[in-house]
Amino acid sequence: MPHFAPVRVRGGRYQLRRLVRHRRRALAAGLAVTAAALVAAGPREADRARGHPVVEPVRQHRAVERVSAPVRIADGATVRLLRPGDRVDVIAAEETATGGDAEVVARGARVTKVPEPLDTAADSGALVVLSVPRSTAARLAGASATARLAVTLC
Repeated sequence: MPHFAPVRVRGGRYQLRRLVRHRRRALAAGLAVTAAALVAAGPREADRARGHPVVEPVRQHRAVERVSAPVRIADGATVRLLRPGDRVDVIAAEETATGGDAEVVARGARVTKVPEPLDTAADSGALVVLSVPRSTAARLAGASATARLAVTLC
């Protein structure tokens, strides 16, 4: 092995003094090193669950199954204002001996079809087809048997 001069590092003993003089640089470097260490030591995919363990597994929400529900609205002129794609609230109005009682049966139902009326009888109302969840369709069918239905545009 050939003979060579020793390797000397210049300014090694003054680096600490230089860092003290340049506090902002030292602080920025320290924060960068700390952030890198936190990211490297952070939780892995298996460690993401925090808090208390769940006794019962969380149920996944299924998409609400929508069905088409034909509904006879008492006021035929109101139905002629509707177009497919409109959102409506369906209100059931019951007449009792003490007065009228109204209840919202379906909120935000989408109009899918407005069939042409078969006859011009004003008393029979008009038909409209709504897209609603299955449970709301059952409530609409029950309400149409006992009350007069009306719609309001949303």
